[in-house]
Amino acid sequence: MAGEKQDGSFLRIEVVDPDGLVFEGDVAMVVIPAAYGEIGILPKHAPLVAKLDIGELRVKTLNNQWMSLAVAEGFVLVQLDRVIVLADAAELATEIDEERAVRARDRALANLAMIKEGKAPTGAGQDKLYPFREQTALKRQLNRLKVLRRA
Repeated sequence: MAGEKQDGSFLRIEVVDPDGLVFEGDVAMVVIPAAYGEIGILPKHAPLVAKLDIGELRVKTLNNQWMSLAVAEGFVLVQLDRVIVLADAAELATEIDEERAVRARDRALANLAMIKEGKAPTGAGQDKLYPFREQTALKRQLNRLKVLRRA
């Protein structure tokens, strides 16, 4: 690994969500779920700012192993050999609690069914964005389950 660091063939990645640092390390490649499709980032990439979408962020380690994170909306900043991911939520695939994700998915599905029937779920009140929030919650949970099952 020392040779890789000296010749600049690595990226430094930091993945941060509102709770703090989720992942940090030197990696060979990053694949970002951007709003308009996946973006592959290699060392010496041109500077870039992109909108992050709900999806799977994949990281290729310096040992040629792939690891995954479930991420939600946010932004990605790329500066040559550094990638900073600022996400609304981020979780390593190995740390996803499947039971919790299934419960949250089922809750979002039930709330969306109530909305479709013209009923307001408990706590929705007059929130006009509530259907959008529930759709986003469902998308996040489906992504978490997908990332977990692919890991």
